[in-house]
Order: sequence, then structure tokens, then C-alpha cells
Amino acid sequence: MKQNTLLLLLATLLLSISSCKKECNKKTSLDYLVFGHFYGECLGENCIEIFKLEPNLLQEDTLDNYPESTNFYNASYVSLSAQKYSDTKDLVLSFPADLWSETDTVIGMPDAGDWGGIYIEASQNGKKRFWLLDQAKGNVPAKYHNFIDQVNAKILMLK
Repeated sequence: MKQNTLLLLLATLLLSISSCKKECNKKTSLDYLVFGHFYGECLGENCIEIFKLEPNLLQEDTLDNYPESTNFYNASYVSLSAQKYSDTKDLVLSFPADLWSETDTVIGMPDAGDWGGIYIEASQNGKKRFWLLDQAKGNVPAKYHNFIDQVNAKILMLK
């Protein structure tokens, strides 16, 4: 009886480890994540907010240029506090891996009706991509809604 219990515990432990391994591999690490929002029909500092999240560092763009749909965002970054980094570092865990499979860089119609857009840029193992996502969630696949909400929450927290 004791031996069966021990074998059952061992089997459960091995199953837990292997399933954790599969889950852990779904969340791939990023070299960096650039995130922000942009609004075309807007005045003031809060219209364009772009941040770069790297391991142990959060930076904010000082140029506040409107992102292009054909090129990576051109930024000039300044470092933010360790506390702000700590408050935002978990955003990389929400990064939807499905973005890597997107063939288009524009998802939805960002800022088409003055509702703004989200700029995302990521690098993974040296491979860089960027995307412009619509703020109007009805124009983007539901699988990105949570990430859009999290990006907006982090930006609001950083203001």
C-alpha cells in the first residue's frame, strides 16, 4: 500500500513537471517590448506615449512621434525609475504569441475614428517585429483584447 502511494505521488510529480514545462514554453521570453498608444486628433503630452521595457529597465520615448505603419518607431529614450520598471515588468507575460503569426503589421483600423491606436514592437532571439493595433476592440480579434487592456492600464499607471 505504501509503495503504491509513493508511486502515485511520483507519477503526479512527474506529470506536474512535464505539464509545467509545456506551459512555461508557451510564454516565450522577449529581448525587449516597446508599447504605447497614439491619438492623431489630440493635443498635449498624453497623445503619444511610447515605452521600452527591457530586462531590468523601463524607458520612455521623448520624441512623441506618430507611429508609421511601414517602419519601426524612431525613438529617443530616457530611463525611468526602478519602481516604474517593477510596476510594468509583468506586461511581457501578457504578450500574445499569436502576434508573431500575423502577416499584417496593422490590425484593425488604428486611430481611424479618433479612438487611437496601440504601438507594439518586440524582439525575440534577435527577431524584431512591430504592430499597430486598433483601440476599438470590435476591430481586432478577441485574442488581443486582454493585452490591449493591459497596455492601456500600464500607460495610465505610468502617467
